[in-house]
Amino acid sequence: MRVAAIIAAAGVGLRMQSQVAKPYLLLAGKPILAHTLEVFENVREVQEVTVVAHADDLEYCREEVIAKYGCKKVLRLVPGGKERQDSVYHALKALKQEDGLDIILVHDGVRPFVQPEQIRKVIKAARSHGVAILGVPAQDTLKRVNPQGKVIHTLDRKDIWQIQTPQGFQADLLWRAFIEAYSRNFYGTDEASLVEEMGQQVAVIQGNLHNLKITTPEDLQLAEALLPWLRSRQA
Repeated sequence: MRVAAIIAAAGVGLRMQSQVAKPYLLLAGKPILAHTLEVFENVREVQEVTVVAHADDLEYCREEVIAKYGCKKVLRLVPGGKERQDSVYHALKALKQEDGLDIILVHDGVRPFVQPEQIRKVIKAARSHGVAILGVPAQDTLKRVNPQGKVIHTLDRKDIWQIQTPQGFQADLLWRAFIEAYSRNFYGTDEASLVEEMGQQVAVIQGNLHNLKITTPEDLQLAEALLPWLRSRQA
């Protein structure tokens, strides 16, 4: 019974407005991706990690992140694809022949503040339910808006959750979901949506707002401010 994590770090990050790809931007002097990998290094329930990086960044990722920061659980580094779904599929194909692999986690490389206990809860729930994802209830009022910028109507937010990562899957189920999605030329916004297309129910585990995805310059500024506070709580 083994758990493998796929860390999706192949995005260019146009919204970051930087010449440096967002996984390699510095957060407290260390690449964001290195912070993320460090969390998984410290979760004993995760035995191995596969990193998906942009094809142009493979050598940099290997030398300046994985080797430099001693990421011993990273067993393979694979090139990303055109879309996120393609990138994760590349990693899945690399994992397909492994024996004894029961759970696969998929996590954003630019979510460095996920907590070990959240990862453990996702693993446990995925074993019980087949699929489990992290999320938080929507905090803000949500409105549907037309292309002209006019409100169509206000949504009832009581059943709306904002979904995070990691997302955890029984390995065979995730593989089938990808194969069926490609057979229908279906691309989802996350891995769980591929499983939903098969009619499989997905368990949602309460996360927290600190599990920030760093996609904009403002996110990076917030992360810089948040990191010392999170470290003080863990001390």
